[in-house]
Amino acid sequence: MDLWKNYKATVAEIFPDIEFVKRHAEWTNKKGVNLTADLYSGEHLIKSRQVEIWDGKSCSIHNNIIYPRTGSNLPCFGMDLMGMSDKRVVIVFDFQHPVENYLFYTPELPKVEGTYRFFEAGNHFSDNLVVRYCKPDEVDEYLPLFKKYLQFYKNMLNEHKPIGTDTTQYIDFDRYMIRLDPISGYLSSRFGKDQSQTLIKEFFFSYA
Repeated sequence: MDLWKNYKATVAEIFPDIEFVKRHAEWTNKKGVNLTADLYSGEHLIKSRQVEIWDGKSCSIHNNIIYPRTGSNLPCFGMDLMGMSDKRVVIVFDFQHPVENYLFYTPELPKVEGTYRFFEAGNHFSDNLVVRYCKPDEVDEYLPLFKKYLQFYKNMLNEHKPIGTDTTQYIDFDRYMIRLDPISGYLSSRFGKDQSQTLIKEFFFSYA
């Protein structure tokens, strides 16, 4: 079963113009853990880079950051949907602004609750950050909130209609993510350090 099927369907519903560009990587390790890394783009999106990791048992991870076209000072939209076991699931989604120490916030959506080790509100992450812990059969309980956030983001894009392609605006953001994101150690333990570091630099955070 695809744990994140309805979340991915929501992205496709709200961004019907999104188009597949290419598959950057497709791996399977000796223990049957699979990875795909796919690149998409859209009318007002430079890219949406999506990574899936699964083992057909308890591991099901969907990681995606949507990078808007530039010129309108808009945030990215990031989602870390992580099914780590049959008892532990972490759901994270947020507006991630490329400008360091730029605190994005809208009163139309919930304010972040608590503090989190890898998600620092006010430094690329927003004050509307959502982090939820649940079990696999509870993930769709947060789907309406996810859809509300994603629709808000799409409305911002429709309002500003960004068309720029200056990817230098994302250099600091991607460098910060490389330093912060725990994905490096996770990938290295499953697919090897060299191969994983190449994927992180060439695909995950390629503007660094």
